[in-house]
Amino acid sequence: MTTKRATISVVLIAKNSSMTLAKCLQSVQWADEIVLLDSGSDDNTTEIAREYGAKVHAHLDWQGYGKQRQFAQQYASCEYTFMIDTDEEVTDELRANIEAVLASPQQPNIIYSCARRNWFLGRYMYHCGWYPDRVMRLYRTQERTYNDNLVHESINTIGATIAPLDGDLLHQTCTDFSSFQQKQLTYAKNWAQERFQSGKKVGFSSAFSHSIGAFLKTYLLRKGFLDGAHGLLLSIIIAQYTFNKYITLWSLHQSSTNKS
Repeated sequence: MTTKRATISVVLIAKNSSMTLAKCLQSVQWADEIVLLDSGSDDNTTEIAREYGAKVHAHLDWQGYGKQRQFAQQYASCEYTFMIDTDEEVTDELRANIEAVLASPQQPNIIYSCARRNWFLGRYMYHCGWYPDRVMRLYRTQERTYNDNLVHESINTIGATIAPLDGDLLHQTCTDFSSFQQKQLTYAKNWAQERFQSGKKVGFSSAFSHSIGAFLKTYLLRKGFLDGAHGLLLSIIIAQYTFNKYITLWSLHQSSTNKS
C-alpha cells in the first residue's frame, strides 16, 4: 500500500527582503504552499513574493522574531511546516530529504534539523562554529511552534526527538559588511533588552571577559584560524557582538538605577 505524501507549507517572515527573496523562493517552488508574513516592507518584497506564488499577509505590530514566526505559522494550512529565512536557499539534496520525510508515514513529535552553510564576504565558512550550524526547521504544523524570544528564537522542543536531514541550507549571512554590523547591533540590543526585562544583571568587567572568551572560543577552539583572514575577522566580529550584548545590558541597569 502506497503512503500518501504529506503536504508542506514553507513559511517566511520578511521586511525589505527584495535583495535575496527571489532566490529563496525559487528554491522552494516544490512546496504545496508558501506563506510570507511581512512586517512593513517599503521595497518590492511583497510583489516578488506574489510573483512566486506566495500567500502574502501582513503583521505590523512587531513583538520580536519569536512572536512574528508564531503569527506567520498561523497562516500555514499544510501538515508540515518548513520555516526558512528570506536570505536562505534549499539545496537539491536537502529538498530530496524533505520530500523523503513527506513520503514516509508521519511520526509524532519529531523535529528535523538541517545544516546551514553560511556565506561571509565572498566565501562560505567551514569553521568558527559556522558550519554545520544545524538549525531546526521542519516539523508537524499542529505539534510545534516558536518561543517568544525577541531574538535568537527557536522551536519548542519539549518531548521532541531531533532528527538530522542531509543537505544544506545556503545562508547569505553577510554580503555587505556595514549592513551585517548594523544587524549585529540590533541583535545585541534585543538580547540585552530581553535579559533586562527578565531581571538579569551583569558587571562592567563581564563585557570584557565574555568578549575575550568569545574570541578565543571562535578563533582557537572552533578553528577559525583555518579560515584565514575571514576567520580572524569573523572571530573579532563575534567578540565585538558579545561585548555589545553585555555592555548594553550593563548600561540598561545603570540608566534604570539613575532614574530611580
